[in-house]
Amino acid sequence: MPGSPTTAQILDVPGARLYYERRGAGPLLLLIGSPMDSTGFAALADALADEYTVVTYDPRGIGDSSRDDTGDVTPEQQAEDVHHLVSALGGGPADVFGSSGGAVVGLALVTTYPGQVRTLVAHEPPVIDLLPDSTQLRAEMQDIYDTYRTDGADKAMQKFLAHAGLMPAAGQQADAPHWQPSPQQIARMRASTDHFLAHLIRPTTDYRPDIAALRAAPVRIVVAAGATSKGQLPNRTAVALARQLGTPVAEFPGDHGGFLAAPEQFGRELARVLSETS
Repeated sequence: MPGSPTTAQILDVPGARLYYERRGAGPLLLLIGSPMDSTGFAALADALADEYTVVTYDPRGIGDSSRDDTGDVTPEQQAEDVHHLVSALGGGPADVFGSSGGAVVGLALVTTYPGQVRTLVAHEPPVIDLLPDSTQLRAEMQDIYDTYRTDGADKAMQKFLAHAGLMPAAGQQADAPHWQPSPQQIARMRASTDHFLAHLIRPTTDYRPDIAALRAAPVRIVVAAGATSKGQLPNRTAVALARQLGTPVAEFPGDHGGFLAAPEQFGRELARVLSETS
């Protein structure tokens, strides 16, 4: 429900403090990203709050969440954090929408804590190890990390966006929906970019899903990809994951960040997918 009251809270977990928000009423739905924080999901959460209790959070070390160490952050560690969050919210099972790195976290959560998840919608998880050119892609990710260390975040992110195929396409339709971040969101994204390049990009893209565990889990897993992101790296990995799981790919509006540009349309499709039975 637009304008639904938002409650902000802090949860202490091993090695970190997590900031999270909840809004709406109904079944529990978590929206998770990595490195995206809760602000990136605000419009989508508002669009879904008339049907769900929607929870968004800032991953450890990002936004208003802190952490005690300075090392890399793995999908497994983030899944532990989400496990503690779901436990604090009643234990689940919850529906989970994970986008990009958040989808990888969702896969790790289902692998370790399948009883806490009812349906996982994994939107374009960058699980590059499932692709035939994974060796080359892994070398590219290392090169991006090395560029960050030597030349800084701006050059590294330009290289990352180009490698992933996420640069704006030439001749993109002028009337296509575009996300316009606020100055505050831009500042937060710049801060999270450093954390992403320093501590997330390699552990996230190095993660190999446990296909056998995912297939055996009592969880409905929906692999999603953008309608306009075909051929881009995250779309390719989504298709590869769906093939490994033996499931179709669910097409969602927009591209890799479709929920940012068209949150209401994206939210309607997400609610429709979640309402389906396996």
